[in-house]
Amino acid sequence: MRVLGIETTCDETAASIVELSYDNRGIIRSNEVLSQIAQHAAYGGVVPEIAARAHVDVIDRLVARACEVAQVGLEDVDAIAAAAGPGLIGGVMVGLTTAKALSLVTRKPLIAVNHLEAHALTARLTDGIAFPYLLLLASGGHTQLVAVRGVGDYVRIGTTIDDAIGEAFDKVAKLLGLGYPGGPYVEQAAHKGDPERFSLPRPMYGRPTPDFSLSGLKTALRIEAERLQPLSERDICDLCAGFQAAVVDVVVDRTRVALRQFTEVAGHPSALVVAGGVAANMTMRQSLTRLAAEAGLRLIAPPLELCGDNGAMIAWAGIERLRLAMVDDISAPARARWPLDSSRDAAGQKS
Repeated sequence: MRVLGIETTCDETAASIVELSYDNRGIIRSNEVLSQIAQHAAYGGVVPEIAARAHVDVIDRLVARACEVAQVGLEDVDAIAAAAGPGLIGGVMVGLTTAKALSLVTRKPLIAVNHLEAHALTARLTDGIAFPYLLLLASGGHTQLVAVRGVGDYVRIGTTIDDAIGEAFDKVAKLLGLGYPGGPYVEQAAHKGDPERFSLPRPMYGRPTPDFSLSGLKTALRIEAERLQPLSERDICDLCAGFQAAVVDVVVDRTRVALRQFTEVAGHPSALVVAGGVAANMTMRQSLTRLAAEAGLRLIAPPLELCGDNGAMIAWAGIERLRLAMVDDISAPARARWPLDSSRDAAGQKS
């Protein structure tokens, strides 16, 4: 089984061919990604109109490149999968429309993939883990703790009531005059700083429900930065170190609470999984590894190239759905918002 995956929900254009082997292992035959960081850097964030136009400019040749690297033609794939949301609606429409056109021309099944589900299932591509498992999905637009019980079967245990973790990193980086996207710059500066110099809050720490809030932490950091103006390099590194330490403490605490509640909705977890762009943060991974060990579990985190948006995760989600005959027709809509757990209130999920 072989699926083409297309991803255009934000500022990466991506296409990939993933194959399911006879022993049920996922094999990434190609994974082509073109980042738009250079186009958006001057604005300190993603400009939706620029993103959509950039996707249009490159999507056709990127799909062709993915097929070339995988040494297959479109006639050799079993389905065409595309992220149909959530995300910037202009970009989502580019990828989904491309997939629909290819599906019509090749007469291959269309699979409209929830971008969040693709992140949620990546651990099964890389590590072949069994359901159920606890997922910490942390990116620039989403922060959720989810019980992954099966394909299309998700229960959200906790979420953010304001900023996503990646969004908070980006805003802190912008405040301190660092680069975009902010996560890697804040992490790099934090390695050189003193995390104990500033007494920053740990919002929601110790609460009985595993939700997140980061706006108060950002405000506290901004107050410290304004008090110290002009900022020295040492000030910036110490502020980053203190911010990162606070976020990691909160994430570990919130995830620990979610692990306690997991059995009520899904039984015993096979693993603790972290996915999304924030999963690339090594300090976060180390702390979550220790937490998983305390619970008698292992931490599963994607390789760095699969932490951000990519076509391989879309293709794999397409394979998971195709195996269950969960395919879509040409009327599948592009969605700016698409909760992973559609049975619950979508408040707090940013697209």
